[in-house]
Amino acid sequence: MLSNEVAALLRKRRYSAGKRKPKFFKKIVKLKSKRRNKKAIVVVNEDKEEEEEEEEEEEGVSPLVKKYWFQRYDLFWRYDQGIKMDEEGWFSVTPEQIAIRHALRCGGGVVIDGFAGVGGNAIQFATMCHHVIAIDIDPRKIALAFENAKIYGVEDHIEFIVGDFFQLAPSLKGNVVFLSPPWGGPEYRSKESFTLDLLKPKNGYSLFQVAQSIAPNVIMYLPRNVDLLQVEELSWLSSPPLKVEIEENMLHGRLKSITAYFGDIAFSDISMF
Repeated sequence: MLSNEVAALLRKRRYSAGKRKPKFFKKIVKLKSKRRNKKAIVVVNEDKEEEEEEEEEEEGVSPLVKKYWFQRYDLFWRYDQGIKMDEEGWFSVTPEQIAIRHALRCGGGVVIDGFAGVGGNAIQFATMCHHVIAIDIDPRKIALAFENAKIYGVEDHIEFIVGDFFQLAPSLKGNVVFLSPPWGGPEYRSKESFTLDLLKPKNGYSLFQVAQSIAPNVIMYLPRNVDLLQVEELSWLSSPPLKVEIEENMLHGRLKSITAYFGDIAFSDISMF
C-alpha cells in the first residue's frame, strides 16, 4: 500500500504517448569474448527495414533527455501505454532487453532492488521471481515505478518502499540483491575509466559489502567504462571469494553497459532457486 505522499504524486500529469510503433527485439545472442570471465550479450533487432522518417519529438522534452526520448522503446517496450519517467529516469533506467536478461538470471526467490528508480528492473524481476522489493529514497520515483508496474501487470508482485537502502539493509533478506546505483549522470561517459569510488551515494566497495549482508548473490549494473579489475576485486571481499562473471551488454551493436554477477548465479543462465 502506498503512502499518501506517493499517492498524491500519482495524480500528477502523465507524459503524453508517442506516435511511433515500438520496435521488437526478440533474440539475445551470446558471443565469446577474449577477456576471461567475460561475455557479450547482443540484443538483435529482427526488423531489418530501416526507418528513414525522422521521429516527432514529444512536446516538453528537455534538451538533456532528447537523445533518450528517441530511445524510449528501448527503455520500455510499452512506452505508448502510459509509461512515466522523471528527467533522471530517462538516462538512468536499464533498457528493457537488458533488464529482461538480468531477470532471467535470477529466476525465482526474493530479489531486492536497492535503487529501483522508475522501476525498469523491478518490473522485469517481478515477471520471473516470487517477490521483489523495490527501494528508492525518492518518493516520486517510487510513485512512477508503481504506475509503470501497473502497465506491465506486475504491481502486486512488487513491494514498493520509500527509504534509504543502507538504513533498511539490516532488516532485509533475499536471494539476490540487484544494485544499479547512480552513476553521476550522463557525464560518466567522459571519463576514460570509471572507478568504483565514483558510484553514489557510497562507493562500490561499501555497496557490495552491504549487499553481501543481505543475500548470497549480487548483481551490479555498471557503466560501460567501469574499471573491470576493480569489479573483479569485489569478489575478494567475501571469504571464501565469490564466483564472479562479467558480462558486456550491447544494444544495436554498441556496448551499452557492464553487468557483474557474484555468487552462484555467476556462469548460470538458469536460476538455482
